[in-house]
Amino acid sequence: MYFIKEEFSQTYEEKKSKFIAYLTPYSLFDSLMKRLRKEHPKARHFVYAYRYLNEFEQIVENSSDDGEPKGTSGKPALNVLAGNELINSAVIIVRYFGGTKLGTGGLVRAYSDAVNLVINSAELLKYEKLQTVIIEVDYSTLSKVEYLINSLNIIVSNKEFTSKVKLHLQISDEQLNNLKTELPREVEIKL
Repeated sequence: MYFIKEEFSQTYEEKKSKFIAYLTPYSLFDSLMKRLRKEHPKARHFVYAYRYLNEFEQIVENSSDDGEPKGTSGKPALNVLAGNELINSAVIIVRYFGGTKLGTGGLVRAYSDAVNLVINSAELLKYEKLQTVIIEVDYSTLSKVEYLINSLNIIVSNKEFTSKVKLHLQISDEQLNNLKTELPREVEIKL
């Protein structure tokens, strides 16, 4: 499975109709939709599809044809996301009608091609299940440990400052193994 960290967009044209596909992290879906409706007031359709993992590690997905004939736009867009194993991602396709009707097959192809185009231009990152790990660090070694954490691309979700510093990490198994070998001995890891 894969995900993206930033927004990407590509434009696909078919018989003078424009399909502008925006691929975004799912967490930014609502704000992107609001922004696009303001930026494209004359667009005919705002078709979308998204897939994300819920707290039980189940894939939740949804799509909308937004006025296009049923099953010709949202579902094909969702199928392309699923076919590329994308999660925690959403795609919004802004359509400007070019005056020529494409028919149901033409719409399915155009929306699918637009989504494939934006996915092919995006930087896809491999998804790994993360676990929460807490490490306690003395203030004297904090900067060294933070440098190590940054170099291993580990996410720090929280810091607690008491007699020691507690760092809450979101970490993959591979990152945890690398961290264990690199950390100073006095640093304690709590799983």
